[in-house]
Amino acid sequence: MLRELFIALSASHSLRSFAEHSPIGQKMSRRFVAGTTVEELLATAAAVNRRGMTVSVDNLGENVTNAEEARNSAQVYHRLLDLITQRGLQANVSLKLTHMGLDVDPELARQLVCGLVDRAAQLDNFVRVDMEGSPYTQRTLEVVHELHTRYPARVGAVLQSYLRRSEADAEKLLVNGIRIRLCKGAYKEPADVAFQKKSEVDANYLRLAKMLLKSGIYHGIATHDEKIIQQTMRFAIQEHVARDAFEFQMLHGIRRDLQERIVREGWRMRVYIPFGTEWYPYLMRRLAERPANLFFIARNILRG
Repeated sequence: MLRELFIALSASHSLRSFAEHSPIGQKMSRRFVAGTTVEELLATAAAVNRRGMTVSVDNLGENVTNAEEARNSAQVYHRLLDLITQRGLQANVSLKLTHMGLDVDPELARQLVCGLVDRAAQLDNFVRVDMEGSPYTQRTLEVVHELHTRYPARVGAVLQSYLRRSEADAEKLLVNGIRIRLCKGAYKEPADVAFQKKSEVDANYLRLAKMLLKSGIYHGIATHDEKIIQQTMRFAIQEHVARDAFEFQMLHGIRRDLQERIVREGWRMRVYIPFGTEWYPYLMRRLAERPANLFFIARNILRG
């Protein structure tokens, strides 16, 4: 019920407007979004690096409505890639194809993302193409496969364990040596497309995580679920998978204590840091992905 509620809230324009202008909403955004400017983002990324963690940065936004917006979004990422290199940050970038204009002009989106991956290759960096709702899954994976052919090891995909197709998608990505970020998924999907029970989503997550760890490719295990993290660690130890052969990934502002403990124990951690004004739908989908995150948000607000 909570998951469906947060998914519905993510699409509410009136609640979004209220939240983004209310004091509590702004406080939430400060906790979980690294400001609205590139400089604020880079300062946060540098602080996370000092804690012994790498970073993935995301300029929040999706479903642009015209080509100019798409090109402007791409320019922000070009600037980010250049500044990451200039400042010596341990960071890569994450983007959504609809933020690059997929709904407006698919060929334009391909060109813009190709330009970004080309720039990342020049700078010895990496671009993660985020996954969106299931209507975009196939097109997103096609773009990743195409770009990986041209720029091996410079572009990666995201798979969602609640999608029934993800195991088959993982097999295809692994055959081609493509890096994967594994998450649970945070969009409302029908039962024929996605598992509906949390137990099924979790079981598929662990099944996929084990596939990734045994592949010999560097992947990201993106979850705040401590039980899944512990099970992943035990599997890695049992299968003699080196602690630096993959990384855990968590969101900026959530379970910092767990992030630091994972690093202290010798595992790799990457923190996903979003920035920008479009934080409301992002936060609601993260709550839908794991409603227990609401507890951490409430506790952090009360502490503040």
